Amino acid sequence: MLPENLSLVLSLISLYLGQTSHASTYDYSATTECVVQPGRTHYGGGIIVNPEFNHGIEGWTTFGQGVIKEGMSEEGNRFVVAHRRTRSLDGISQKVVLEEGMLYSFSAWIQLSDGSDTVAVVFRTSHGDLIHGGKAAAKQGCWSLLKGGLVANFSGTVDILIQSKNTTGDIWIDNVSLQPFTKQQWRSHQAKSIDKVRRAKFRFKVTTNANKTVVEGAVISINHVESGFPFGCGMNYHILQSTAYQDWFALRFKFATFTNEMKWYTTEKVQGHENYTLADAMLSFAKLNGISVRGHNIFWDNPKQQPGWVKDLSPEELRIAAEKRILSVVKRYSGQLIAWDVMNENLHFHFFEDKLGENASAFYYYTAHQLDPNTTMFINEYNTIEHSKDETAHAVNYMNKLENILAFPGNKDLPIGIGLQGHFGAGEPNLAYMRSALDILGSTGYPIWLTEVDIDKCPNQAKYLEDILWEGYTHPAVKGIIIFAGPEYAGFNVTTLADRDFKNTEAGDVVDKLIREWKTENLQFKADNTGSSEISLFHGEYNVTAKHPVTDSSTSQKIKVTQNISGKTVHIHID
Repeated sequence: MLPENLSLVLSLISLYLGQTSHASTYDYSATTECVVQPGRTHYGGGIIVNPEFNHGIEGWTTFGQGVIKEGMSEEGNRFVVAHRRTRSLDGISQKVVLEEGMLYSFSAWIQLSDGSDTVAVVFRTSHGDLIHGGKAAAKQGCWSLLKGGLVANFSGTVDILIQSKNTTGDIWIDNVSLQPFTKQQWRSHQAKSIDKVRRAKFRFKVTTNANKTVVEGAVISINHVESGFPFGCGMNYHILQSTAYQDWFALRFKFATFTNEMKWYTTEKVQGHENYTLADAMLSFAKLNGISVRGHNIFWDNPKQQPGWVKDLSPEELRIAAEKRILSVVKRYSGQLIAWDVMNENLHFHFFEDKLGENASAFYYYTAHQLDPNTTMFINEYNTIEHSKDETAHAVNYMNKLENILAFPGNKDLPIGIGLQGHFGAGEPNLAYMRSALDILGSTGYPIWLTEVDIDKCPNQAKYLEDILWEGYTHPAVKGIIIFAGPEYAGFNVTTLADRDFKNTEAGDVVDKLIREWKTENLQFKADNTGSSEISLFHGEYNVTAKHPVTDSSTSQKIKVTQNISGKTVHIHID
């Protein structure tokens, strides 16, 4: 075993080597599958000493009670075993040095010798504070990937601990990694991701219609008409009362979620008296302005967010009322929305399950799909990407909820989506943890939307909002973002984008800047001697005009740039 000071020296050396050899690439890979053999070590272990346990338990110590020992599979793979544990944090430990302002990506492969449990990585500071870094579902007989991360808000040493409340058996650990990144490197990963998942590189080729000869020097003009990435905003009933609010919204956003107007407590305040006036009018405004709307929501599982008359219903009365509600709202808007938040905050709360049984949510997903079969049905939850301490809504529990819903009879092929609200508290967001959670959930292949992004007021609110939106936009698994923010006029007082006169706040400036940055500016260029020109464009819809350099004849056409067009040639023919 290495002396503590030597272990720290090696950790610092590894920090330097990790930064220089692995800084250029972030590893988005993740899996929720439990596999027979542990996967590879990310980043060669980063700053971890003896990450693959090829030198036994060298560099590792025991934390708490119990012992750690070397394990080996029949195939000869070495790993470490945390044995005779009596408390959740008992097990292996390694001391590493964190540098303030750095982002750290953690991963490890874990297995339990008996039973199953959620296993977490925890970073213990020299003052005894515990920083939760990520969780995974582990069980006997196969290896699971534990992935997480943290942003260091101090410089100093921490102990890396592996936590499991299941103390009846051992924890097996292998291929541990902790890789540091500077904020500049983190932004570099985002830029590379944009080129890969938000842009497409292809070639225009201009020829004449008459004899198909190439047109050297043809002038090609490109106008970006509509973004291919859904970026929208919350909207409330005040938009019906103000043309200034209408103009402010329609100028910026083509996607929206109504904050309250479709919810049950708004549409049926008194039992038996439904009123969809506000939602209908807002949807009409949206359609008139080409704005797509997410349905929010059919039910809200929080007991405090039910219509007042619902709370005291008997189970049978609730069943009848809920059936009437889902039939009413989904039939009314079937085919008119791009998504349904079927059961809001279904991990934190279970009002309907308590009253109607454990399959209540799954049944309502089934029912909604039958009523509106071409619309994606979303789970919508908070704290999955915002707060690593939340024991309820972390990615593992989210996965379990997905599996439970899809296991319900008739739900196997349900078009389901992962809604992550993104209500961030004051202070710097933990982008490393956020990214790891997106990695894990993204491995399912289901579409992920950030559905209600905002951040509490703090001195750097605008900057942190930009960081969060960049993280979501650049992640390959995220298919859309809705921010729950808006003008002061409409009562948005957490993240306010404009004052009562619709003049931008700092946060509003950030949003406008990102809308510009995520869109291709109007371009004009000339074809080469083969009549061709290669270009990279953001995904979206474009108007393209090609003009002959001699005859001035021209032609125009619309093109849709998606990932599928990457590497291909778009042909333009001039009469």
